[in-house]
Amino acid sequence: MAIFLDKNSVVIVQGMTGSEGRKHTERMIASGTNIAGGVTPGKGGQVVEIAGAQLPVFNSVEEAKTQTGANVSVVFVPPKFAKAAVLEAIAAEIELCVVITEGIPVHDTAIFFAQAQRSGKTRIIGPNCPGIISPGQSNVGITPADITSSGVIGLVSKSGTLTYQMMYELRDLGFTTAIGIGGDPIVGTTHIDALAAFEKDPETKAIVMIGEIGGDAEERAALYIKDHLTKPVVAYVAGFTAPEGKTMGHAGAIVSGASGTAAGKKQALEAVGVKVGKTPSETANLLRSLIK
Repeated sequence: MAIFLDKNSVVIVQGMTGSEGRKHTERMIASGTNIAGGVTPGKGGQVVEIAGAQLPVFNSVEEAKTQTGANVSVVFVPPKFAKAAVLEAIAAEIELCVVITEGIPVHDTAIFFAQAQRSGKTRIIGPNCPGIISPGQSNVGITPADITSSGVIGLVSKSGTLTYQMMYELRDLGFTTAIGIGGDPIVGTTHIDALAAFEKDPETKAIVMIGEIGGDAEERAALYIKDHLTKPVVAYVAGFTAPEGKTMGHAGAIVSGASGTAAGKKQALEAVGVKVGKTPSETANLLRSLIK
């Protein structure tokens, strides 16, 4: 089992003919993802060979969905075109739209997130994220596919690199699904969304949650865990040494006064019984002890 993405997912790549889109399409195909084609306005009708596959290019997401039966799109387009690309995926009622692009204006994200909420047909993951992987089934985004295996852990993380590290740390146990939700102030899928899905997934036995300074997403997740989760959860919060008032890497990772600190998030999680590691390795060992 897996959440949001599995072996039956049919994927189209928005921006497949660009350098980043082509490179990561090749990597996704190599990891077993069912890539059905790509979307680049004005290049419809072309066929592009990537990793030995002959992939059709379509002018629109609607056309690509009609022709291929795709239910997932992944967005590799420049920031200034990202809003239009995601709105197009929502209009076509693509079930899952994974937005890898970094640097999208928050106002643009707010617009396409609100439209997805109104539609109720499309789940957005990202933006500014590594994507989602259900090892052995499908990999949509830029997550390395060879650092872990399928297994019993669910992972949800704000950080891309910490997603990879935790997947590697726990490669002996493996994962049902690992999701990098992104670190922007507005993201399409939250910690709570992923926690709820992992709770319902019968194959997920334990959950790792990775947060970071800024905002109150982790505090809200702690309250959700208290009221709704029966499966064990461990967590790691990045940013204990971050200086106050300075954005650290992610646009959403900024501490204002006493709000959004790593210490505050750790306290909120521990108050509801979530064990919080001081390092990614310690967090992985906490998870192992819970599984055993």
